[in-house]
Parts: sequence; C-alpha cells; structure tokens
Amino acid sequence: MLRHFVRCTLVALMGMAAQLESQTPPTLVTRWAAAVDTARVVPEYPRPQLVRPTWQNLNGWWQYAVRDSGAPLPDRWDGRILVPFAIESQLSGVRRSVTEHERLWYRRAFHTTAPAGGRLLLHFGAVDWAATVFVNGHRLGDHEGGYDPFTFDITDALEPSGEQELVVVVWDPTDAGEQPRGKQVRAPRGIWYTSVTGIWQTVWLEPVPEAHITALDVTTDLDSSRVVLRVRAARAGADARVRAIAYAGGQPVGEVEGAIDVPLTFSIGRPRPWSPDDPFLYDLRVHLASGDSVSSYFGMRTVAVARDSLGVRRLFLNGQPLFQYGLLDQGWWPDGLYTAPTDDALRFDIETTRRLGFNLARKHVKVEPARWYYHADRLGLLVWQDMPSANNRTSASREHFARELQRVVDALRHHPSILMWVPFNEGWGQHDTERYTTWLQAYDPTRLVNSASGWTDRGTGSVADLHAYPGPTIPPDDERRARVLGEFGGLGLPLEGHTWLDRDNWGYRSFPDTVALGHAYRALLRQLRLLIGEGLAAAIYTQTTDVEIEVNGIMTYDRAMVKLPPDAPALHRRLYGSPPTVHSVVATSRGEGQLWRYTTDRPAADWMQSAFDDDGWQEGLGGFGRTPDTGTRVRTPWTSPDLWLRRGFALPNRAVVAPHLIIRHDEDAEVYLNGTLVASLTGYDQTYTLLPLDDAARRLLRAGANTLAVHVRNTRGAQYVDVGLVEVIEGR
Repeated sequence: MLRHFVRCTLVALMGMAAQLESQTPPTLVTRWAAAVDTARVVPEYPRPQLVRPTWQNLNGWWQYAVRDSGAPLPDRWDGRILVPFAIESQLSGVRRSVTEHERLWYRRAFHTTAPAGGRLLLHFGAVDWAATVFVNGHRLGDHEGGYDPFTFDITDALEPSGEQELVVVVWDPTDAGEQPRGKQVRAPRGIWYTSVTGIWQTVWLEPVPEAHITALDVTTDLDSSRVVLRVRAARAGADARVRAIAYAGGQPVGEVEGAIDVPLTFSIGRPRPWSPDDPFLYDLRVHLASGDSVSSYFGMRTVAVARDSLGVRRLFLNGQPLFQYGLLDQGWWPDGLYTAPTDDALRFDIETTRRLGFNLARKHVKVEPARWYYHADRLGLLVWQDMPSANNRTSASREHFARELQRVVDALRHHPSILMWVPFNEGWGQHDTERYTTWLQAYDPTRLVNSASGWTDRGTGSVADLHAYPGPTIPPDDERRARVLGEFGGLGLPLEGHTWLDRDNWGYRSFPDTVALGHAYRALLRQLRLLIGEGLAAAIYTQTTDVEIEVNGIMTYDRAMVKLPPDAPALHRRLYGSPPTVHSVVATSRGEGQLWRYTTDRPAADWMQSAFDDDGWQEGLGGFGRTPDTGTRVRTPWTSPDLWLRRGFALPNRAVVAPHLIIRHDEDAEVYLNGTLVASLTGYDQTYTLLPLDDAARRLLRAGANTLAVHVRNTRGAQYVDVGLVEVIEGR
C-alpha cells in the first residue's frame, strides 16, 4: 500500500505540473463531436422508464454569465453556452473554469402556453451543484445535488402567451466544498479530473394532466413470478385509481388495477429472466383514471450471495453462480467531460464493453443520465453503482450525502442492470459504514451492497472487496461474504495522437506498445482464472477508457483505438466457464500463520537440500517482512537484506497432477523443491501469484517427505515473502 500511495502521489504531482505548464489546453475530441447538432442537442427522450409522447427539449444555445457569488441577475451576458455541456468542456463553446467564489448564470427564452386543464413541468436531468431556478422572474425553488434529477411545476409562473424567460443560477465549489463530487477537482492532476460546473444533463418541458403520474416503483420477484408496482401521483385524490398492463413481445402477460401509492401485485406466467446472455425486458403501460398515461419497462431477475456446489460463496444471478468480470467505468469524455456528445456515443461504451466479452461495469463515483442505464438494461450489462464521493467532514455534509444517496437510489432502483450499490470507495469520505449498509439492505433488498470498495473494509455488506495494482489477488477468506477484486490491472499505454496531453501520461505499469501490453494482460487473465478457483467471485479491470493523463484504458480517451489483444473476447469467455478447483498442498500464511525455519545469515551451499541439517535455524510463522502491505500480515519481522527459509511437508501416495507455486515476494526470490531450483523471480509482486510448475518440477514431488526452500533478497522499500504450493484441476 505504501508504494501504491507514493506512486499515486508522484503521478498526481506530475499531472499537476503538466496541467500548469501546458501552453495550450487539450483539444482531443471523439468522432461524435462532429455529429453534435446545435439545433437538436441530445434529442432523445431523457427518461426511458417514465415516457410520455409529448415533450419539449430545451437543450441548445443559452446565454451565460459568470459573476461574483454575491452579484445579482446580470444586466448583460458574457456569451452563448451549449446546454447540456458543462462550461469547462470543449462542447460547451466556452471552456472556462468557475471558482468557488463565483456563480454561473444561464438564461434562455422559450415559447409555450399553459396546457388547458393541465400543468407544465420543467425537468432537469442533473445540475452540478446548487441551482436556483426562475421563470419570468418568479423564483421557483432551489436544488442541491449534482447527480439526481429534479422537477419544478412552472404553470403558475407562465405568461398567458408569447415568450417565456428561464433563468438558472448555479454555485459549485468543487473540491473546496463538502458536497459529493466524484473525481472533480479545481486543479486536475493524476487520478483527479477537470471540474464540471452547471447543467450537464438534458433540460426539458413536459405537459401533463392536472392529476398526473410522478414516479413508478417496480419490484420484481423472479422466484415467485410476481411484480409489485407502486404508482406515485401529484394532484390526484386519495381515491384515484390506476391500471397497469405488462407486455411481452406486444402481447399482454399481466395486469393489475388499484389505488395510487399502495403496492399492487400481479403475476407473470413463466417469467423470462433478465441476464447478460438474454437481457429480456417486459414493457409496461400505466394509466391514471384522470387520463394520464405513461410507458415503462422492467426486467425479472434475482441476485444473491450463495454457496456453489463446492460450498464456495459466489455471486448468483437468477439462482445460478456467475463470475462477474468488467471494467471500472469513469464516464468521462475529452470533449464533453461528464456529458457524452451524443446518445450514440453514450451507447458505444456499453456496446464495446459487451462486444469485448465483459459482462459488468462498475460505474465509478459518478451517476450517468438515465439513458446510460437504459442501454445497459437493453444490452445486458451488469452494473455496480458507486455513490459519488465527498469529503463528509461535517455533520451537515454527511446529512446531505445521505439525502443524495437516497435520491440516487430512488432515481435508479427501477433498472434491472444494477445489481449492487457501492456507497464508499477506498475510504474517501467514508463514515458510518455499518449504518449505510444496513439502511441500503433494508431500503432496496433486491440488490447487494458493497459497503466499501478498496482498503477500508468494516466487515459489513454482501462482499469483501480488495483493490490491487496490477494484481490480481483475492481477499482473505470470509465466512459470510463473497470475495471480489474491486479494482486491478491499470496497464498503461499512451498512443500518439490519442492522448489528452502529449507528455506525462501514466499507468500503474507502463508498456511500449500493444504487443507488450497484450502479453501482460494475458498473464493477468491467467492469474485471474486461477483465483476464481480459489473463490474469487468478481473482478473489475481498470478501466474502460483513458481519462485525461491516465492511460490505463482498454480504449483511448477519444474511443478511437482498442488496446486489448485480439483474443481478449475468447480469454474473457473462459472466465465464465466452470472454475478450476484449487487444492492446497503447502498452505500459505494468508490465513493462519505457517511455521518455517529461517536464517538471515548466509548458510552453507547445500542449504536447499532435503538432507540439510537446519536445527540451528530459528523458527517463525509466515509471512515474513516489514511494513505490512495490502492483503499481508507480518507475523515474523524480517529487516535484513537476505532471508533463507525451509519447510518440510508430506504428500500422500498420489501424484500432484498440476502443481503451482503460490507466492508473494518483495523483492527477488528463488524457490527450490527438494533441492532443485524451480522458480527464479526478479523484482517484486504486491499480490499472490500462482506459477505453474513444469513437468520436470512436477516429477520432483514424491510420496512422503518433501522440502520447500526459499531465498529472498530485498534492496529497498517494503519487504515481504510468503510461499505455498497448490494443485489446480481445471473445470470442464
């Protein structure tokens, strides 16, 4: 962990220097930037789970002004801004920062009249962070929260006819404040990216009847073939009635009628489960007696942690174990920052993820527009949804974090693709972990909870989650939870002409070309498959695309190039097959400490032979080392440059078919089996690695007594060693 921290600090400082020294701002764009039509910006209906046919898109050119935070409504404007792109983005047409001491003002005119006998709603997909909204000079209200949709009824503020005026003023302190902000900072560097201020999702008008539907809560139970629907409505009496019909392929398959705001249950005969292989969605039509109607959809699926046929805790989908392998998805764009240039671009990331054989995305400390989750639902992409991180140092900020988390869950809980909530990442703003976990499990029992992805586990939730770069590795055994690898990989490769800056790009480990990166990626996948046999239930590779100076993506930041080797889809498919079985032959000290004989004084030349007399050596429990790192436990201190270890073990009267060393070493290590060198490793590896032994090494093993001997040498930094032996039997 120490080396990881130092490395991240160095790259952060390098990134800051690069940004400050840059004479010209980055101009990298995606191919979809040219497809942005300023007269029809992101024209798709923005809320696929609550659809009405009539609406008015307010995206496009607005006026803007940046003023001191205490200044009144501007009497003149600075220019035009293209909504819904943040003012810092290229696609906004402005590309400037807004400090915590300033406010961003928006203005646009629109033409409409109040619908006869109805209401007119003004919807915002998301505005970062605190927004106040005026229509024709009437203050409609305020909203705080950068990631959840909000709505105002503007009917009573409308002029009888002619032009209407809409003004929005936004304050966003970014990392000077305590609000949820994800990876935004005022001075981008390393893993922290350009700030996003103001409107960044679609703004739109929607006429509705006086009494109208405001939300649908749909909960499915695949095991009982039931669907529970709760319809929420505004301006409807307590006796208002609703009728809902579910369709499959255009044919009605379920129907229910009842009151608003109460659970209404209906059955689906022989339900078709939603899964990555078959992302089947049922259509839903809901009618309010007052005349309002909306269309929606739902998927039938279950998710759980359960034991497989070998008693290993796995992630189950629809009653079957499924290894989940996917990408850390940051959701950033070089031209639009938080906002994809077009809906085609938004869909492209998901289509590419699926085409390359991944079945999962961890949406990392960001919440996407509703259409992203709609595409995930349609294309069969499993989703772990992070809550955007915040500092959470004050009681007020913690209260806001809790409120926004609930609003995010409410906005997204209808999507079958989302299988897991992740409230905290790597300790960023982490607090009251057990309370949030318990609340999420009760508030949404249809999903799992990853209470803390990374290094700050509190023993709660559905999974034990570890991060390791490059990895992979597996968390320690857990009696209640599945074990997952929340981040690993991060193999870096800058491709000329496709980077945010032309220098100072970085990855956790860097490679000169796609061939070298491909070899390293294949090696990671070989280790990953073996870890599945040890009980690993899911893994998240860093990451979907490069982001600013990070070049860890499977794609470049402009989405123009895929860096993975051509056989990656086949490698990924192999992960989903029957896992290998891993039998311990010589246990490591990841669980209980194992007894070794050791010395730090150079021994005789035959020290590795089985017949060597080691009675004069000391005894100690593994692991051996200094400065514990992620996933290690130092039981016997080792601070000298060299360490020699010996351990005897016995084998029954059968051959070990596929022996593998399992080792974590810092730094160079030599491993001997019954006196013969079987592995010589240079450098260090901060995770446990499984190394297959060749036929010659396998023949060294014999029934009865055997000896495992290790020499490890350290020259600087942390030091650690732990070694074992396993047998791997491939699944069928």
